[in-house]
Amino acid sequence: MTDYPLVGLCGSLRRASYNRMLMREAARLYGGPFLEADLNLPLMNEDLQNEHGIPPAVERLARQIKAADAVLVVTPEYNKSLSGVMKNALDWISRVPGGVWRDKPVAVMSAAAGRAGGERAQYALRLCLTPFRARVLPGPEVLVGGAKDQFDENGRLIGERYQKTLSELMDELRLEVVRWREAA
Repeated sequence: MTDYPLVGLCGSLRRASYNRMLMREAARLYGGPFLEADLNLPLMNEDLQNEHGIPPAVERLARQIKAADAVLVVTPEYNKSLSGVMKNALDWISRVPGGVWRDKPVAVMSAAAGRAGGERAQYALRLCLTPFRARVLPGPEVLVGGAKDQFDENGRLIGERYQKTLSELMDELRLEVVRWREAA
């Protein structure tokens, strides 16, 4: 158990999303306070920003990321890349002043129908996170392939291989948070 707050961003808006299940499993293994962010945001539109400012939902998301000690970024793979929902959220957050991601420990993961488990989505996601200068963990990679067969009726991840890898990633995330807080 940890006292370090964690926020999760899921690139799928579907309530029964495998990526949402994966994110919740990761949060359970991480231990401690967890907040699931809402990425149901308006489409990024500079005209909207110029006319009305940054939407309140985007400002709330940026505050949640800034307040957290660590972030989970979880995305399905759509058409060989990250989801539009996730890309839209990242684009909006980039418009918020203050560098909310700077040096923040971040773990990425994905669940997908295919056997590669969202590998291409994670690659694209890591590229999108680069300008934020977050501390994106290099691994272990959590790529849940054949996602519909990898969760039980309660949304819990089954299979020793995936559970072990996810546990290792959450251990690494906690260690990175401790390093980050000690350096501050």
